[in-house]
This record gives sequence, structure tokens and C-alpha cells, in this order.
Amino acid sequence: MARIRVLVVDDSATMRGLITAALNRDPEIEVVGAAGDPFEARGMIKALNPDVVTLDIEMPNMNGIEFLEKIMRLRPMPVVMVSSLTQAGAEMTLRALELGAVDCVAKPTLATNTADTLNEVAAKVKAAARASIRTKADDKPQVRRKDYMPSGDIVAIGSSTGGVEALLSILSLFPETCPPTVITQHMPATFTASFAARLDRASGAKVQEAADGALLEPGKVYVAPGGATHLEVVRSAGLRCRLTQGDPVSGHRPSVDVLFNSVAQAVGDKAVGAILTGMGRDGAQGLLAMRKAGARTLGQDEQSCVVYGMPRTAFELGAVEKQVSLSSIGQSILDLASARR
Repeated sequence: MARIRVLVVDDSATMRGLITAALNRDPEIEVVGAAGDPFEARGMIKALNPDVVTLDIEMPNMNGIEFLEKIMRLRPMPVVMVSSLTQAGAEMTLRALELGAVDCVAKPTLATNTADTLNEVAAKVKAAARASIRTKADDKPQVRRKDYMPSGDIVAIGSSTGGVEALLSILSLFPETCPPTVITQHMPATFTASFAARLDRASGAKVQEAADGALLEPGKVYVAPGGATHLEVVRSAGLRCRLTQGDPVSGHRPSVDVLFNSVAQAVGDKAVGAILTGMGRDGAQGLLAMRKAGARTLGQDEQSCVVYGMPRTAFELGAVEKQVSLSSIGQSILDLASARR
């Protein structure tokens, strides 16, 4: 089997060397070139035709966002962003994911395990090589739902690779009267507050990072904080968010399986579950538990997924009642949670 050909773009010679060495240790990957800035990278993309590009966000002359825009407009291809774990880095990374980057990884720092971080780069490069690249031309205009009548159901959504774009598309449809909605998106801890704020600006609903004990209310969306805890839904004088310590589940913390299992137990048939684009299996067993408890369940279809991993596994388990395209899944969620259904 042919190895995945990667071009590494970073203005730091040290970082280029670390990323190159880490990727070349994986027998499925071959680094075919390393560029110090976007101008050098542009020529190497034409000459080397890589399968995947790793791209630093903060570079001189032309930053990674500007270069990514050019790539996605002129020669769409899988790109993994390499970002610092700062507030500015988080906001720029989210912008990159909106523009079509497949995934992001944090640069190693003195406070992080360099080996673990660089191993993560290899895993995300391999996922990116299998990704379906979507461009803005693929998007259909979304119109916010104005006639929605809540039924009392809650909505639970899980996503991973490609989820930033998918969630923006879905929540742009949500009106001020939307059902209480809980979301677990695989994302670094420093990114989720910025992500919730970005979703809030795009949606008619109030979107916020979930806080322990927060009451689930209509018109509000709660995004699981990244990194240290799992998000659950529990009954305690109403339905509330609970943030729990614990090991990763299904390879992740926060875990979609943990969220969905808690909804199955606490809410039963008064819920709608949706599993979106993402690598791996997280959420499949939890969505099956929701369906067995009587909840309505949806999965994003293969054609509109960046990575058809999580939805595929859920569908093959029998957890997905219906597969829906990204352009339709937001409307479908609201239909299933509507008093008019």
C-alpha cells in the first residue's frame, strides 16, 4: 500500500524537524518535503503533489489562514493545522476549520508531552488522508427555523473531525425557542470556550460552554468543555449538566458515549440524538442506548461527512434510525423535537 505523502509547513526549523521525524516514524507516512513559509510551500505543493499538508498558523509574510484560504480555493486538499494553545491560536484554528481544514493539533510546549503531541499529528494526518474535502461551494444556504414549537424533548449531538463546520451549519438553523441541546465535540480544552462563542454568534439560540449543575433550558445549547471532564445529563430538580472526572471513554474525554448514555438513562424517549462526522467509534454505543430507550436518532450520511467513522459505526450497530445529509440534519433534528411532529 502506498504511503501517505506529507508536506510539513512551519516557519520554525526545529518544529519542522520534530514533526518530520515523528511522521517518518510511522510506516504508513512519508514526509516528501518541508517548507519554511507559504511561498516556498506553494511551489512544493505543485512539484510534489502531497496527499496531506500540515500547516502552522502563525508564520511571517503570509499566515496560515491566508494560505489555507488560497489552498481551499485553488487546490482543495487535506490540511491539518498546527496551532499554539493560546486564545488567539484557538480563534484562528476555529477559523481554519471553518475554511475547510480537516483537523488541528496543538504544538508541543514545556507543559505538554512532546512525544504524545507528535504522535497525535501522525494519527490526524492518517485520518486527513481518508477525509472527504468539502469546499464552501458545497454548502447550501441555511434559513433559520421561525415556526418551531418545542415539544419538551432535549437534543444531544456528538461530533469529532469535521464537526466545527457541521455544528455551525446545524446551529445556524436553531431559533430562540430551540430545545435544550447538549453537545460533545472532540476539541482541545482551550478551544471550547471560543467555539461556544462562535456558535453563539451564528445561532438564534444562546450557546455556552457547559457548567456543572447548569439547568437545561429551552433556547440554550451547552457545549462540553474540552480536556478534563465528561459532560452528562442528570435529573436533579429538572435536567442539568454534570461535569464528571474520569478516564477517557472510547478514547476520548469528553466522550460522546458518556453523554449519550446519560441522556438514555435520564431522559429516555423524550430525546433526539444525532451523531455527526468524526473518526473512530465514540458515540455509537451511546446512541444505541438512546434508541433502545425510545429516543429518535439520526446519523450524518457518508456523502456529507468529512470522516465517515463515528456515524458509520453507529449505523452498523443499528443505533441510527435515519441517515441524513448535513444540509438537512439540522431541520430533521428540529422536526423530531417539534410539538407538531
